[in-house]
Amino acid sequence: MRGPHNIIRLIRTGATLERTGAMNVVLDAFEAPKPLRILAHTLGWPFKWLGYKGDPKMPPATRALTALGPAYIKFGQVLSTRPDVVGEDLAQQLRVLQDKLPPFPREVAMAEVAKELSRPVDEVFSEFSEPIAAASIAQVHRARLADSGEFVAVKVLRPGIERAFKKDVDAFYFAARIVDLFAPGARRLRPIDVIEHFDGVVQGELDLRLESAAASEFAANTGQDEGFTLPQVQWNHSARRVMTLGWADGVPLGDNDAIDAAGHDRQVLGARVLTLFLQHALRDGFFHADMHQGNLKVAANGDIIAYDFGIMGHIDEYTRRVYAEILFGFIKRDYKRVAEVHFEAGYVPADRDVDEFARALRAVGEPIFGMDASHISMGRLLNYLFEVTERFGMETRTELILLQRTMVVVEGVARSLDPHINIWEAARPVVEDYIKKSIGPRAVASDLLSTARVMARFGPRLPALVERALVAQVQDTEAHPRSSWGWLAPAMIGAGAGGLCVGLLALVL
Repeated sequence: MRGPHNIIRLIRTGATLERTGAMNVVLDAFEAPKPLRILAHTLGWPFKWLGYKGDPKMPPATRALTALGPAYIKFGQVLSTRPDVVGEDLAQQLRVLQDKLPPFPREVAMAEVAKELSRPVDEVFSEFSEPIAAASIAQVHRARLADSGEFVAVKVLRPGIERAFKKDVDAFYFAARIVDLFAPGARRLRPIDVIEHFDGVVQGELDLRLESAAASEFAANTGQDEGFTLPQVQWNHSARRVMTLGWADGVPLGDNDAIDAAGHDRQVLGARVLTLFLQHALRDGFFHADMHQGNLKVAANGDIIAYDFGIMGHIDEYTRRVYAEILFGFIKRDYKRVAEVHFEAGYVPADRDVDEFARALRAVGEPIFGMDASHISMGRLLNYLFEVTERFGMETRTELILLQRTMVVVEGVARSLDPHINIWEAARPVVEDYIKKSIGPRAVASDLLSTARVMARFGPRLPALVERALVAQVQDTEAHPRSSWGWLAPAMIGAGAGGLCVGLLALVL
């Protein structure tokens, strides 16, 4: 951990925001109070000369984040999906961060492809275009396979991207440790764990072999989903820093004018984006965790096309059920049950009052129901949610970070397509279907069956396990004569009953 380097990096962040004029833009977008504005300018202005200049042709916020590097660009991509939080103007400015960043030269990309595939580019591709899209980590070229004539998309990592991310993440770790040390009230947010989670996600994005595997698994899970299409991975032409996918034509999901001109129904698309995400998260526990407009298109037949599978989320069955029950409780406006689920899952400390927490949740949910989405201030709602989590001592759940982040992004995408969308009504059918299948009587029977199968597999090993436990206890008793044998009877009864149950279940199964 290079302390001086990290201090300079964080100072330079503030200085860059000040130098590019982005400081005021960001503070205005988040409606920062006057004391915070004074503090930010006081800390940033003296070091203004240390800030990056950036591209003067870009708007201030985009200019600053682009100059600061890929990790900051990732943050800007999330904000670009939330005009209801940062304002329409800033969201529009940041949208170029999704896939319209300055590209690196075609010749450099071709050299990288040749190196990774261990073959001259001309042998693999008969055509290789200039960059057609460039994001924070990689850029994409349209190419034609030499052997089949099929058009494909070739994704190539940016030169030196691994080192650039390492510098940023290193500084983020440093900042998290400072927060952990000097701001005890923020420890419940687990800043170090959050950065560790972010670091793991980034490392996965920097190996395109993992992205290819994720795309393949995602395609297998969603092959029967109506209105959803994925390009096919070309494994023979993919490697660690190069990924080749089938070509997918479509209208960018962030271009409302083009969507309207193509005759697509934006209300239908908005609802579909939301329901697809919920289906993948709840049904499969494996979802696209970077679903901003730059990674989505609309095909001529109205299908939503997803690509860029560098960030994928995974949640286990138990977490899915908790998440579904919380959503279902909000949909039914059963805030007491939502509160109880939080306590049962350990999301809220057990010493807090469940009824008081339920009332706080009601204050979050009630203003949303029956109100046009365009009249809901997500900025104020998020601020209140943060106050609630602080008041009830809720810690950050790192296993839910991607899920929560993606939900925010997906909701932003849906609202950009249909500003009047009713999020809860769109989510209701998916959540209700999952509840019926995963929390009702059928789910209980399925859980018992799964448990029985596991016990059946371990059944033959039970005698040996019991024998080893008895030998260990005998040896411990010889070494410590006063120790009690009182545990033995229940252990033997338990082992016998367990063996009997396993035997009976094995016969049934």
